[in-house]
Amino acid sequence: MASSAKRRAVGLGKDPNQDENSSEEDLSNDGDSGEEDSEGSEEEINEEVMVDFEAHAITHNDHNGIKKLLQQLFLKARVDMSEMTDIIIQQNHVGSVIKQSEVPEDSDDEDPDEVFGFITMLNLTERKGVKCLEDVRELIVDQCEKNAHSQVEQLEKILNDTSNPVGFLLSERFINVPPQIALPLHKQLQEEILEAQRTNKPSGKCNYFLMICKTCREASKSIPARGGAPKEDYMFVNAEEEFFYEQASIKFHFSVQEETDSCLSGRWSFDDVPMKPFRTVMLIPADRIPTIMDKLKEYLTV
Repeated sequence: MASSAKRRAVGLGKDPNQDENSSEEDLSNDGDSGEEDSEGSEEEINEEVMVDFEAHAITHNDHNGIKKLLQQLFLKARVDMSEMTDIIIQQNHVGSVIKQSEVPEDSDDEDPDEVFGFITMLNLTERKGVKCLEDVRELIVDQCEKNAHSQVEQLEKILNDTSNPVGFLLSERFINVPPQIALPLHKQLQEEILEAQRTNKPSGKCNYFLMICKTCREASKSIPARGGAPKEDYMFVNAEEEFFYEQASIKFHFSVQEETDSCLSGRWSFDDVPMKPFRTVMLIPADRIPTIMDKLKEYLTV
């Protein structure tokens, strides 16, 4: 399961060894003009390399990478991300991590086993009482109360109905990973969920899928009351999640502007237009997943 992408070298961060070795070089070039430095910096920013990504089974070695991606999603929310990461790893019969297909020996990357993304599903109904998932329930219901009050009763009814299991679908990746990889990842996840149901393993049958997605909208646009802005006002960081949004029976947005303090957390600009970060919550009936998969095939097939 591989997908090609152009990755901006500058987006991966600097090699610490390179930083140490560059200090003397910087001093020796101290007499160079600022214009030359600016040109060199611009040249580095525009550098692009080709990278292949592929899916792997989740292992204990992926703990730090998965937790980092969860932090990117939940920011400062009161969710026990360490516990959630442990559960994701323990339940590795469902889900995958995204890694580079091959890491060249001369690569500057510190960790050749770096996690660039992951996908999984945690059954909220099966794991009722587990702290990290109760944290998610509380977060969702609280934000629904504040931003989409008319939907709270229906949301709580579904979350509390043990005869209609709800799965928490997590699909996180860094922004430099192409959306084309989402198609095989989601296809494989649905197959793994069916197999878990057949073999009576955790995270089997689900009647609904709950998602929390990273979105943003132009900072100049006013925030509507009760989270009711039209979909087109919001940009999905993971582009394919718009298809899930279209099929959701419950959906609302809430701002995370006060929780962000870095570009990684979600403070972006597109075409020099400042964007405000949001989270978009969606509850999708399981019988609409085939329609979503058809859309993914139509738009993401390479």
